[in-house]
Amino acid sequence: MIKTAQDIIIAPVITEKSSGEMAEGKYTFKVAVNATKTEIKKAVEEIFEVKVTAVNVANYDGKLKRQRYQLGRTPSFKKAVVTIDTEGKEESYLGKGGKAVKGSKKYKTSIEDFGFGV
Repeated sequence: MIKTAQDIIIAPVITEKSSGEMAEGKYTFKVAVNATKTEIKKAVEEIFEVKVTAVNVANYDGKLKRQRYQLGRTPSFKKAVVTIDTEGKEESYLGKGGKAVKGSKKYKTSIEDFGFGV
């Protein structure tokens, strides 16, 4: 089965802690349980057009809940904290004749539409 980027990234996680980490370039997402770090990195880069530098994941088990006489379990999920490149460095490479050519960045330094309209 082929996974698309929208299948891997389920929803943003908006909490007080994650809102504070956005200034440092760290964004938190709820992701598919069977997604790997490399798949998460590619999905975020594809959807938001940013450069991902690190991905940290955490698996959460469902909690045991009780409703009247029945016992049940909340669903388990996986959370990923994605660190993006916030530096505005220009890329330089050697062009024809050995001259250094500066190129502009082709990716964004922040995710503007994070968590709004979801």
